[in-house]
Amino acid sequence: MSAPAPSPLAIVDAEPLPRQEEVLTDAALAFVAELHRRFTPRRYELLARRAERRAEIARTCTLDFLPETASIREDPSWRVAPAPAALEDRRVEITGPTDRKMTINALNSGARVWLADFEDASAPTWENVVLGQLNLIDAYTGGIDFTDERTGKSYALRPAGELATVVMRPRGWHLNERHLRLDGEQVPGALVDFGLYFFHNARRLLDLGKGPYFYLPKTESHLEARLWNDVFVFAQDHLGIPRGTVRATVLIETITAAYEMEEILYELRDHASGLNAGRWDYLFSIVKNFRDGGAKFVLPDRNAVTMTAPFMRAYTELLVRTCHKRGAHAIGGMAAFIPSRRDAEVNRVAFEKVRADKDREAGDGFDGSWVAHPDLVPIAMESFDRVLGDRPHQKDRLREDVDVKAADLIAVDSLDAKPTYAGLVNAVQVGIRYIEAWLRGTGAVAIFNLMEDAATAEISRSQIWQWINAGVVLDNGERVTAELARKVAAEELASIRAEAGEEAFTAGNWQQAHDLLLTVSLDEDYADFLTLPAYERLEG
Repeated sequence: MSAPAPSPLAIVDAEPLPRQEEVLTDAALAFVAELHRRFTPRRYELLARRAERRAEIARTCTLDFLPETASIREDPSWRVAPAPAALEDRRVEITGPTDRKMTINALNSGARVWLADFEDASAPTWENVVLGQLNLIDAYTGGIDFTDERTGKSYALRPAGELATVVMRPRGWHLNERHLRLDGEQVPGALVDFGLYFFHNARRLLDLGKGPYFYLPKTESHLEARLWNDVFVFAQDHLGIPRGTVRATVLIETITAAYEMEEILYELRDHASGLNAGRWDYLFSIVKNFRDGGAKFVLPDRNAVTMTAPFMRAYTELLVRTCHKRGAHAIGGMAAFIPSRRDAEVNRVAFEKVRADKDREAGDGFDGSWVAHPDLVPIAMESFDRVLGDRPHQKDRLREDVDVKAADLIAVDSLDAKPTYAGLVNAVQVGIRYIEAWLRGTGAVAIFNLMEDAATAEISRSQIWQWINAGVVLDNGERVTAELARKVAAEELASIRAEAGEEAFTAGNWQQAHDLLLTVSLDEDYADFLTLPAYERLEG
C-alpha cells in the first residue's frame, strides 16, 4: 500500500492578487510545506529556549561567553567559505522594502548591495509578501518597470553591470504567516519568505553569475544559526543546487548573539558571508533581556546611545575582530537620515554626521556599511574608498588589539547620559507615527528626517516600559509613570489631529496606533515583540 500524499499548503483569508499564480505555484507551495514539516518543530524548541534563557538572565542579570563552545573559539584553524565574486566588495549597502519603486531605485542606487527587506522595513500584509516576491522575480528577468501615478515619472533598471547585488532578508523566527497553513497550523514567516524566494530564484541567480544571498535577522544563538544552516542544506539538495551556493550574513542585533559570534559563523561556515552590527534592535534586545536589572541597565534617550558609547564600541570592535579572524565580512550600521528637499542646513549638518560615522566604521576595520537613502550612497562610498582604495575589503586587518571582556558588552552604565523628558516625548512620537503607518501596510517610514522601521518602534516602546518600571526621574524632575506616558501620548495624538486635519486623521489608524503603543508600553507583562500584537490588527 502506498504512503498517503502529504497535505497541501492552504492559502486562507486572502483576496486574490495580480499575478499571484506566478509566485504561489503548486510546486513552490509544496516546497514551503516541506520546509515547514521538517523544520518548524525545531523552531518551536528554539523559541522555547529563548524564553528559558531570558528567565536565566532575569535571575542572574549577567551574560558570559559559553563555556561549552570554548573549543570553537579557541581553534584557530577554521574559516568561513570564501566570498563569491558578487559579495567580495560590500563597501556600501542600501536597505529597504521590496515594493516596485524601491526595488528599481535600490538596484539603481550605486550601492554594491541592496538588502531587500521582508522583515523590519516591511509590514507583512499578504500583498507585500507576495508582490515583493514578484518584484524580485521581475527584477531578475529584466521585466520590471514602474510609473508613479501621482507624478507620472517612470522608473526602469540600469544595465545589469550597474545594479546592486541583492541580499534578501526574510522575517525572523518568531513571526508566523497567517495566510499560509498546513493542517491548520500557520507556517513560519521565515520559511515562507526564504522558501518562495529560493524556489523561484536560486537557479536564475546562478545563471546571472550571482546566487541566493540572505540576511538573517533576530538570531539569538548559534543553535538558531544551525537551524538556518540545515534549512540551506536541505533546500539546495532538494532543488539540485550545489551546496555552498547560499550565502548568509547574520545580523548581530541581539545581546545574546553578541556572546556567540564565532559560534554563529562556525555553524554557518559553509554558507556564511559575514556579520552585521544592527544598532536599534541590539539596544531593544538589551532592554528586553535586562529589563529587571534596575538602574544599572537603564538606557538614556535612544539618540544619545551612539556607536561611540563604550558598551556599543565593545560590541562593534568585537564584531570586526571576530569576522576578520574567520575570513568573514564585517558590515557596519545604518545611516538612517532622509534628506530634506526644503532645508539645506538640515542636510549639511546631517551629512557631516553621516560622514563622521562612516569614517569611524571604515577606520575601525569594517568592510562596508548601510544607508537608508540613495543620496547617502556617495557619502558612505567616499569614506570606504578612502580606506579601501582598490581593495574589495580589509579582512587582513585582524584587530588583534581588541580585547573585549564579557562584562564590557553589558556595561550600559558606562555611558554618561540620562533619560530626558524630550526623549520620552520622542519615543511616544516615533512609536505612534510608526505604528500607524505599519498598520496601513508601510514598514519603512520617514519620521523627522529619519527612516524608521520596526526596530526603532521596538526600542521606543521598550524604553517607555523600562523607564516606568525602573522609576526613572527625568531631567525636568518628573518621574516616568504610566500616567505621564498617557499624558504625553494624548498630547501627541492631539498634535497629529491638528497637523493632519480631521478628515485625514479619521481616515488613518491614529487612535489604534496610540492605543497599541500604550498597551505594549504599559502592560505589566512585557510583550516580546511589538509586531506580534500589531500583526493581529494588520489588515490584508
